Amino acid sequence: MSTHTEAEIASQPECWRRAVAAVPAGALPQPGERVAVVGCGTSWFIAMAYAALREGAGQGETDAFAASEVPAGRRYDRVLALTRSGTTTEVLDLLNRIDIPATAITADPETPIRTAADELVVLDYADERSVVQTRFATTQLALLRASLGEDLSQAIADAELALAEPLPDELVAAEQFTFLGSGWSVGLAQEAALKMREASRSWTEAYPAMEYRHGPISIAGPGRVTWMLGTAPEGLRAQVEATGGTFVESGLDPMAELIRAQRVAVARAFARGLNPDEPMHLTRSVILSP
Repeated sequence: MSTHTEAEIASQPECWRRAVAAVPAGALPQPGERVAVVGCGTSWFIAMAYAALREGAGQGETDAFAASEVPAGRRYDRVLALTRSGTTTEVLDLLNRIDIPATAITADPETPIRTAADELVVLDYADERSVVQTRFATTQLALLRASLGEDLSQAIADAELALAEPLPDELVAAEQFTFLGSGWSVGLAQEAALKMREASRSWTEAYPAMEYRHGPISIAGPGRVTWMLGTAPEGLRAQVEATGGTFVESGLDPMAELIRAQRVAVARAFARGLNPDEPMHLTRSVILSP
């Protein structure tokens, strides 16, 4: 019997189709607004990706922060809060103490986020039973990419390919992973590493691709994987392979490549006798005691 995590990973192309077909008008950041995008854990990494995409699209200055680390005194036209559960302590604390218009994207509107935010975007069809977040994260990013005018047809086709292709044994058995990104995919590289840690307790790191050669490449070697989400800088593959390490670069849309990393994380969990639905020391939402 499949786990909740497996089923939720497999549902992503359909969730993305639903998201891009129903982009809410008016609730999301508007062109020209100065925006802070906030979240915790996975949501912070998705915030990083969206912030880079929005600025790259010329939509306005956009900063991404862990919700606990938003600088005091900065002025924004809007805060966009990403929270699957709608109960994350740091996100709620932030929204309750600012006087800036706030939009929240959530999977559950019947939570405290409904009164903490001014506008609510609900992706209840992408909610998850698993502790490890997969489809909600990518579905909200699909929605946000579509809101910037992107056509996600190829990304969805790539996602279906990422789900259908067999996983190489060398990835399931690898000793260590380093995920790399460039531009908006830096956030996705961080998210891929997080999924590998959460689901399979694997040794993983993540960096901007151009930064990898400034020290982190020193751990590359046989049995270790350097995995690029997006297009790698020229010469990087050769440098990694010269160490005896494995270099992975598929050419798929980075969101689809994230699906491949999610699948590898689950396969590695099973290989280690772990249940990916029950990651160690984690709960579905982090709610801190007063």
